[in-house]
Amino acid sequence: MNNHFTITIHDDNGVKQFNLHKIIKKAVFYAVLFIGTIALFAVGTILYLDYEVDEIEIKHKGIQQAYLAQKEKNRLLDESIKETQIALDDKKNELLEISESLSEIETLIGLAPVAEMSLQDRVNLTKLSSEHMATLMQFVPSGSPIKYNGITSSFGYRIHPTLNSRELHRGIDMRASLDTPVYATGDGLVEWAGFHEKSGFGNLVILEHIYGFKSYFAHLNKVVIKSGSFVKKGDLIAYTGNSGMSSGPHLHYEIRFIQRPVDPMAFVKWSVENYNDIFEKEKQIPWQSLITATAHIKVPNPTQTLPSSQLALQSEER
Repeated sequence: MNNHFTITIHDDNGVKQFNLHKIIKKAVFYAVLFIGTIALFAVGTILYLDYEVDEIEIKHKGIQQAYLAQKEKNRLLDESIKETQIALDDKKNELLEISESLSEIETLIGLAPVAEMSLQDRVNLTKLSSEHMATLMQFVPSGSPIKYNGITSSFGYRIHPTLNSRELHRGIDMRASLDTPVYATGDGLVEWAGFHEKSGFGNLVILEHIYGFKSYFAHLNKVVIKSGSFVKKGDLIAYTGNSGMSSGPHLHYEIRFIQRPVDPMAFVKWSVENYNDIFEKEKQIPWQSLITATAHIKVPNPTQTLPSSQLALQSEER
């Protein structure tokens, strides 16, 4: 049995032959097969690792991009937080200013909020009082009784133009030509409408308003209402004149609170726009009591403050 094989090699030196056992052939074959398998496995492993490295690189880039995106979001969030904080600080300052302004209004109208009362409750309470504005101004004389054209004599002590003696002028003399329309400055009952000889007021209208207020309109030429009737704010009640102890056509206008004369000019200028001013100027009147008294009264169609009161305010500002 032939267990050998011959290998022939041709080169420049001639021909050489080698007789080898078949076991060596098998050994060489298996060695080559093993090395080939190892090489193939190595190539496969290298390719796989290369693929994995690429995948890891892709994932790394994705993570890097996600990190940068998150970093940008965090930056924007920080800016948003800063802006929100600034806005909150601004709102806090605004609320502080509102609270201070509200305190001034509360002081003016005599409100005394409880220490634990929230700002919203204080606003609601003040708003509730403001809603009574129209009601209070409907009942208490406000605005000018005639088209405002200035005054010739103010409230206070003066030399009487006809008696030539120093006396308390209990009202104001409003400049007006003959037969200028005169309007009621608040709802009221007509206490007097006609000639009043003893007072020297000549033709006189006295309106009795609720809560202790009265208004006087003197030296009239013609009275168009009757005693005992009821008038609403803005109703025509008379025309200006020169009756009684008067030196010329004008309107003598008075306001009294519980028979005590008060300066009518503050009431002539009183309107929604300067609603709180009256509380500061007329401190002798218990405004908070009046507000409390009218808290549950609603006037369906309140009369707007006469435009002439705004003319009075503008004239005073000049």
